[in-house]
Amino acid sequence: MKTRQLGTSGLEVSELGFGCMGLSHGYGPATNENEAIALLRKAYDLGVTFFDTAEVYGQGANEQLVGKAFHGVRANVILATKFGFQNGRNTDGLNSRPERIRQVAENSLRYLQTDYIDLFYQHRVDPQVPVEDVAGTVQELIAEGKVRHFGMSEAGGHSIRRAHAVQPVAALQSEYSMFWREPEREILPLLEELGIGFVPFSPLGKGFLTGKMQADTEFDKGDWRNVLPRFSKENRAANQALVDLVTRIAASRNATPAQVALAWLLAQKPWIVPIPGTTNTTRLEENIGGVDLTLREEELATIKQALESINLQGERYPASLADLQGK
Repeated sequence: MKTRQLGTSGLEVSELGFGCMGLSHGYGPATNENEAIALLRKAYDLGVTFFDTAEVYGQGANEQLVGKAFHGVRANVILATKFGFQNGRNTDGLNSRPERIRQVAENSLRYLQTDYIDLFYQHRVDPQVPVEDVAGTVQELIAEGKVRHFGMSEAGGHSIRRAHAVQPVAALQSEYSMFWREPEREILPLLEELGIGFVPFSPLGKGFLTGKMQADTEFDKGDWRNVLPRFSKENRAANQALVDLVTRIAASRNATPAQVALAWLLAQKPWIVPIPGTTNTTRLEENIGGVDLTLREEELATIKQALESINLQGERYPASLADLQGK
């Protein structure tokens, strides 16, 4: 697999990463540990070197999986994790106070079985803590050799600029796909200006862009899509036009909708590195196949024109999850 540079930070990663969250958190029961580790090693064998986790994904359980999977090949992978929630639970509110950042860093180093974190993200901007203090704390961790690069997640432009002035931000991780294009308005131009890489999470629209989800699809009771307005049965039916578009292009290229969705993201900027997640080896292989699909200019133009005419229905998050939205 080819590699990409995340902005001008010097951080080089595989052009497709792996989002580890779903192995432990968010989409129903956790994957069996041995199966999860085998899947992560399979991704590595197929060329993926960039793996994304976080304290909040099972209160360290996900980080421990990643640590076990790559203990023997640590020098060959880029491990990203995150801080920013009180007690490691997103239900307990935000906490990016310097002492909490340091506590999470120490926990993550232990869970990941490593002596350095390649990319340490602030998971969400904490309005109670000046972002300069956050960036300064990570800067200290970098000076101590415990962290190599600073990242932010779902941050707004003002916060990014303020943090970047203290400690250069290597990468921003936020949701971006054909299903959620809000970053195109302000964030992508800002990242290009500042030389910051972009790591889209949910690049397949939380599964919607795979074409395998129908209006009547039932989610596991532990699946957080049950509370997301955009995934109500009515909105899934209304947004089917987007899936139909991707499916048509996929059929013309002997590809899958998921591969088209990933190829579209990769075509947007050379410093964009999507991190699709899966618990399934077949889906993993399918996703990796997306890096071999280069969309033609006319196909990209067709997609652009269609996206401008499709009015997607449903909010990304309910009001009760307002702290998950960028500020």
